Amino acid sequence: YNQIEVSPGDQFKIAFTIPWGTFSYSRMPFGLTNAGATFQWVMEFTFKGMMGK
Repeated sequence: YNQIEVSPGDQFKIAFTIPWGTFSYSRMPFGLTNAGATFQWVMEFTFKGMMGK
């Protein structure tokens, strides 16, 4: 599993906000292939019970 460290100056680019706060990754959560689509899918899957409330 490749874990690529994200530069502290770039962490805001992969941050996400939920009712409990704003969070960002310090390492890439997955590989670089289809990163944007994969990230969106993971976030929707993870927070599907909280979305729309």
